Amino acid sequence: MLENSLLSAEVKEGEILPPTIQKLMKGYNKYLRPFFDNGPVTVGMSLDIASIDTISEINMDYTATIFLRQRWTDERLVFEGNKSLSLDGRLVELLWVPDTFIVDSKKSFLHDITVENRLIRIFPNGTVLYALRITTTVACNMDLTKYPMDKQTCTLQLESWGYNINDVMFYWTRGNESVSGLDTLRLAQYTIEDHYTSASEAIYETGHYPKLIFHFELKRSILYFILETYVPSSLLVVLSWVSFWISQSSVPARICIGVTTVLTMTTLMMGARTSLPNANCFIKAIDVYLGICFSFIFGALIEYAVAHFCTLNHPDANIVMVRPSALVTSKAAADAAALAPTAELELCPSSPTGSEPKPEAPEEPPNRCLIVLVLLRKVLRKAANCCHVENPHLIDNYSRMTFPLSFVFVNLLYWTYYLYL
Repeated sequence: MLENSLLSAEVKEGEILPPTIQKLMKGYNKYLRPFFDNGPVTVGMSLDIASIDTISEINMDYTATIFLRQRWTDERLVFEGNKSLSLDGRLVELLWVPDTFIVDSKKSFLHDITVENRLIRIFPNGTVLYALRITTTVACNMDLTKYPMDKQTCTLQLESWGYNINDVMFYWTRGNESVSGLDTLRLAQYTIEDHYTSASEAIYETGHYPKLIFHFELKRSILYFILETYVPSSLLVVLSWVSFWISQSSVPARICIGVTTVLTMTTLMMGARTSLPNANCFIKAIDVYLGICFSFIFGALIEYAVAHFCTLNHPDANIVMVRPSALVTSKAAADAAALAPTAELELCPSSPTGSEPKPEAPEEPPNRCLIVLVLLRKVLRKAANCCHVENPHLIDNYSRMTFPLSFVFVNLLYWTYYLYL
């Protein structure tokens, strides 16, 4: 079987394998791992991160191009000499290689331009170096509670697919220095603050399998969000305060400022959510700030409604000059109303005997809607009396101080909590 595979490889390539390779391949079975009857084979791993192309909060994953290097010893490949043999990557099909896979990988591919990007090198003591160039998209669970002031820790996990810890053992060749290339990376929204490696075991129903984990911590750059979201929303809040310096009689001007700032803030809030998952259950830091700004803008609009209502209900606004003729007319109408019941009593015929009681007219059932309206009117009148303002123009004067001071105080609490707690 082995001779047939070698023969097919020779025919395919159109060349005869060198004598050294032929000697190594004689009696070699790629379906059996090294040290098959003498304990597990140890495989050393190292990574070179070529690039981290994208980090997506919507899909919660990242895409990276890596150089994966695996090193192990195969006692069947020992040969005489002091130089290593660098072989064509396509000859890897003749050798045993670890069945390493990337955990949580959504999709991966091996680069094949101009040929498959593989490297195979055999050393005289039987050590095999196997390197691959892979682009992979790996899931990364993100906590977006403090977005955009968040830090995310993502991992790249390597496991053996079919060989358990009794067959294969993984280890990092140089500890934390086994991963290189991060110092030269430049990411759009992130900076890599820390990275380290660890080794563990993956426990499944079929057994315990070796696992290597590479951890890296990403810190988001907030400057972009300050210029894109925080500054515009804060300026909209300040713009809504302009209405406090406009006369209360200028109804169109104040309403225009209030409604315009509310609509603009709504558009800004919708735009800030386009780059985030639609079905995300997190209440993010940026949502809290936009909600605060929207509350202050809407509060400025409500402030004018309250001030205008108090102005209309102020006693000075209801003074009407009454003419004497109107007073006489109203007095005559009142006298006529007083005499009307008496006239109605006189028109009623008396009973023939004078002793029979007058039949009473049936009482009409009370109108429930009318009763509710009367009660509601009383409640509103009492509420208006409780909220009575002597000078409605002082509402704007108080708002000029309370709104800015409250906004500054809330900002101090917000930034202190999300940056330091």
